[in-house]
Amino acid sequence: MSSLIDITAILAGFALLIWSADLFVMGASATARNLGVSPLIIGLTIVGLGTSAPEILVASIASMGGNPALAVGNAIGSNITNIALVLGATAVVIPLSVHSGILKREYPLLFIATTIAVVLLAYNNHLGRLDGILMIVLLAALMIWIVRSALQERSTTKNGGEVDTLTSEFEQEIPEGMPSKKATWLLISGITILLLSSKLLVWGAINIATTLGVSDLIIGLTIVAIGTSLPELAASIVSARKGEHDIALGNVIGSNMFNTLGVLGVTGLIQPSLLSDGVLTRDLPIMVALTILMFIMAFGRKNAGTITRLEGGTLLAIFAAYQVILYFSVTQ
Repeated sequence: MSSLIDITAILAGFALLIWSADLFVMGASATARNLGVSPLIIGLTIVGLGTSAPEILVASIASMGGNPALAVGNAIGSNITNIALVLGATAVVIPLSVHSGILKREYPLLFIATTIAVVLLAYNNHLGRLDGILMIVLLAALMIWIVRSALQERSTTKNGGEVDTLTSEFEQEIPEGMPSKKATWLLISGITILLLSSKLLVWGAINIATTLGVSDLIIGLTIVAIGTSLPELAASIVSARKGEHDIALGNVIGSNMFNTLGVLGVTGLIQPSLLSDGVLTRDLPIMVALTILMFIMAFGRKNAGTITRLEGGTLLAIFAAYQVILYFSVTQ
């Protein structure tokens, strides 16, 4: 009976997370647009934060509850899931054509963030408060750089320069004309439900881990990571079906940047801890390899600009193989 309650809590938590993250992004985006913020800046910052809000809140609640391994697993597992499952499934449904120069400039930031996070964690196999501070400061610096780049892009466009495809796609997607009162209500409702659903999800996940005798890390890498990445999966497929391929890839790049620096940073600040077995030797190498593979597929070839169905299928196969590896790591 208790297991049924835990499973129900997890499913309800996931459903509410997806719904509330959408409310939060819509409310925050509409509020920012009403204040005169450009759609490009909103898309590169607020939307990226919104799609990672489930991971950040789940990590915070798990860390405050004394389960930092679940938070670390959620951050790393979500990055792996975003590339291998989200991007893979999206490309299988609709091959992605990437044209945005902005994304080509943003990807190196993700790679820098990933490299620094790995170095900090590998240095002493520990995620501490100093590591957390450095990650949060780096995230703030990267966000400032992104905003400045977006402002330069807008200035170039006003002076007759070519409009980046990502800019035009965000123009169509960011809510316009929504009353400020409604936008504020959506924003507050989204944050409130995000907090409640995150707590419900963490409670159910920890209970399931205890019942099955599985580590918090594995639960974070699998059930929680997949669940908190569902907003990215839904957003990417919907964007691709609308022909907004650059947004689909941008969602993954932005979300992974927030996960790497924001989620791990918050976890280190709240609950310093040694890394669980397998993080440095199994999970981080796979995350780094997938980050590089994403670049090769999207930007790094002669016919750069397309992630084909075959490549999407390859990413899905990698995701399936990773799940098998995790399964055998538990059963051994």
